[in-house]
This record gives sequence, C-alpha cells and structure tokens, in this order.
Amino acid sequence: MKIIIKGTLPNLNDYINVCRENKYAAAEMKNKAEHIVSLYIRKRQTFDKPVFVKFTWVEPNRSRDKDNIAFAKKFIFDALVRCGVLKGDGWKFVDGFTDNFKVDKNNPRIEVEIEEV
Repeated sequence: MKIIIKGTLPNLNDYINVCRENKYAAAEMKNKAEHIVSLYIRKRQTFDKPVFVKFTWVEPNRSRDKDNIAFAKKFIFDALVRCGVLKGDGWKFVDGFTDNFKVDKNNPRIEVEIEEV
C-alpha cells in the first residue's frame, strides 16, 4: 500500500513551540495533522500482521533538520490507526520503519509505503 501526502506536516520544533504556548493548541495541531493525513488514506486496506513502513520525506528545501521532519511519522501512524488501516502502532503491529529524504521545491510530499511482514 502506498500513500502520498501532498505538502509537509508540522515538525518537532513546530510542535514543541506550540506546546510551550498552549497545551490545547498542541492537541489541535496534532488533530489537524492527523486529519490531513486521513484525507489521503483512500485505500481502506487493513493489515492484520505486523508491517514495515518506508517513509520518503520530500521537502521543498533543506531548511528543516531531518530528525525534526521525521517526527511527523507520529501523526501518520496515529491516522493509520484511526482510519483502521493498522490495528495499532506499537511493537506488536509495527516491525520497523525507514526514513529517506529528498528535495523537490515544486512538489513537496510524504510517501508512505506499507508492507506486511
């Protein structure tokens, strides 16, 4: 299963800054990010066995640190669970994942490939 999410999601620094300002704003940021991801989950394929997930983060430039960008996988996993694609995002359901990074100023996106193990 492959999901392509257009644009970018909040990174760790964005989330930390919002948390410092207002805990309710942080929850709202998380919910909005999960909602955006949910809109791109068109295939309602479900996985009963553990999965391996490959993330390709395609950024518009190199201004954000890779570790901060990859924080958004939290929003993606939570949306996959919310939409019923995964039964959970713990050790029992996620065998592992990889992060790859590219730059495309005209087409930033997140590519999520899910494979049953």
